[in-house]
Amino acid sequence: MKKKTKAIKKNRTKMQDKTAKIKSTTLPGIDATKRSFRDTLFRSIYSGKDDRSKRWLLSLYNALSDKNYTDISALEITTIDDVIYVTMKNDLSFLINSEMHLFEQQSTVNPNMPLRGLIYFSQLYQKEVAKRNLDIFGRARIKIPSPKFVVFYNGKQEQDDIVKYRLSDLFEVTDSSGEFEWTATVININKNHNESLQKKCESLYHYCVFVDRVKANLDKRMEPEDAINEAVDFAIKGNFLDGYFKEQRMNIVGNLLTEFNQEDYDRNRRAEGYEDGYDDGRALGRSEGERQNAIANAKNFLSETDLSPEKIAKCCSLPLEQVLALKEELEHESACVAK
Repeated sequence: MKKKTKAIKKNRTKMQDKTAKIKSTTLPGIDATKRSFRDTLFRSIYSGKDDRSKRWLLSLYNALSDKNYTDISALEITTIDDVIYVTMKNDLSFLINSEMHLFEQQSTVNPNMPLRGLIYFSQLYQKEVAKRNLDIFGRARIKIPSPKFVVFYNGKQEQDDIVKYRLSDLFEVTDSSGEFEWTATVININKNHNESLQKKCESLYHYCVFVDRVKANLDKRMEPEDAINEAVDFAIKGNFLDGYFKEQRMNIVGNLLTEFNQEDYDRNRRAEGYEDGYDDGRALGRSEGERQNAIANAKNFLSETDLSPEKIAKCCSLPLEQVLALKEELEHESACVAK
């Protein structure tokens, strides 16, 4: 048994080394671990992986462009499912009407988005050139899809309804010539912002109402698990997204708990802990430490034993949904390493 355990740990160490090498190729200044429950859900809804999701994606495009497309076959999903995808957290990209669109969700203000978009679109254009066998060294002018980069913002910091970030704003030497530009259009989808857009796209409206519900629950000092579950119950009762929340409840809750952005939550709770007293603050720190240890233990059980997720959830005092999401995450990491 000891030899088997040592062998497992040795293989696990090799896997971690390989994963580290993969991560070392990711883009600088972009941390894949800082995902929020909002961006995870956004990508899930608008992934375009089935006809229903494609209909939601097409309705979002129509709402933004004042078009009225109904044929989902007009959509060509172009998202790159590799390290760049994971690292850049791009939500979805697609081709329609000779335009290449990238939609992304952000819960933080980020003026560097034009640079991120430029790097990501260069990957998409490389893929497009190869697919169409275009000769970029030839004398004949080639035609490529025009780029459209839209960011949906629902963070806490106040933002105007629409903000445009330009690549030229990042140049070390001011250049107003306009000879080289790249733009990210940020659309505020927080409550009381761009309501007309949400009225034109029911799926976006349902997404926004759900996120607002989670945020309101957290503001009431509910624990993340309770905040998410209550919001999911609310969405199911309202038949949001044609029953999507009811069908995918376990995946939604598990993924949101695992990828929940604890940073803002911890900061707020620590501040409240100091207001309520030093002892409360210390208790909160211990509670968070215990939560992190429970997650680490669950991952170890999943990697090194044959215990069922149900038993692991019971041993680590974690929700079964969260353990299942951790299991899926580990399997995805193993698949990436195997490639």
